[in-house]
Amino acid sequence: MTTRFNMIGIFVEDIHRMVAFYRDALGLEIDWDGNGPYAEFKHEGIRFSMYARSQLPGLLGQQPEFPRGLNGTFELAINVGQPENVDLKFSEALARGGRQVYAPRNEPWKMRSAMLADPEGNLIEIASDFWE
Repeated sequence: MTTRFNMIGIFVEDIHRMVAFYRDALGLEIDWDGNGPYAEFKHEGIRFSMYARSQLPGLLGQQPEFPRGLNGTFELAINVGQPENVDLKFSEALARGGRQVYAPRNEPWKMRSAMLADPEGNLIEIASDFWE
């Protein structure tokens, strides 16, 4: 038996705002009619979804706790190919509601990266392919 990750889901306070950010700022495709507590983006590879935090106590049978402010418990990392694409995607995401954590920079491990936070404080790394 092989174990592999199938989906990454994040629990969100405002699902409408968060779906709009990931769709408009990051360019993820989604067919969601705006109803219900669950939304799943179209994504090649691993599935990516959101679920309304307000529904979690009923699902889990207990009250979960959530981080406040900048969420340092995980990051979502996206690859945008060429190094110059990092700057472009970073600017687009900031213009649509992302919050700068660090500006695009060349890393010593030969990739370009930048970090921002989504509207609810989750960290998103925007990174390029490695170069020689």
